[in-house]
Amino acid sequence: MACRDMDKAEAAQKEIIENSGNSNIVTRKLDLSDTKSIREFAELINSEEKQVNILINNAGIMMCPYSKTTDGFEMQFGVNHLGHFLLTFLMIDLLKRSRPARIINLSSMAHKWGRIQLEDIHSERSYHSRRAYGQSKLANILSTRSLAERLKDTGVTVYAVHPGIVRTDLKRHMNLALLISWKIVRPFTKTVEQGAQTSIYCAVERKLETESGGYYSDCKPSRCTSAARDDEMAEKLWKLSCQMLGITWD
Repeated sequence: MACRDMDKAEAAQKEIIENSGNSNIVTRKLDLSDTKSIREFAELINSEEKQVNILINNAGIMMCPYSKTTDGFEMQFGVNHLGHFLLTFLMIDLLKRSRPARIINLSSMAHKWGRIQLEDIHSERSYHSRRAYGQSKLANILSTRSLAERLKDTGVTVYAVHPGIVRTDLKRHMNLALLISWKIVRPFTKTVEQGAQTSIYCAVERKLETESGGYYSDCKPSRCTSAARDDEMAEKLWKLSCQMLGITWD
């Protein structure tokens, strides 16, 4: 488990060991808002682990006040998209050596709220927390599509997932109106266990062995917006992401 808060990580580690009986649960420090932390984590995993068969890019931040990452990226775009993009890049050789391997990118139905603003990717001219979150989740789907093309015939497949509306602390930055709406819809939301099911499905379901690049919800393929299927924009985003991170990934 790659975690930003190691106190919470250790508590989760203890709970998993107690519930599963599996003591082989390892926690490592990772802050996706800092590329230095991402590089240090990837270097550690690449040296410690002989293989990684499943990478679940699950971290996220939603609708926070405007702020920037350590490297100057808008926080939601920086953590939700660029952080995972760089981590995957740094681990891709290990994943290829571990084949068959799978990458799961946590997106959201909220990708409908945003568009990729190439001319103002960090929302410096105008910031709207919901649209910025939507942009980051749209970027998750577009980068999944682009990565699937680049990983053809490598034995590594990739999937984008909408976990559902899950009862977690992700909503902590919501304003009062949205919190009231949340209370109304709460009976129809998912528990953490239910919210994890589609990620697990994409990680282990055998019939997905020959599928890659798709968008899934409720343990089945789901339809995303036309903007999320725009391969021309996906390629532009890919090149911009590489440029911003100072990497070359053809």
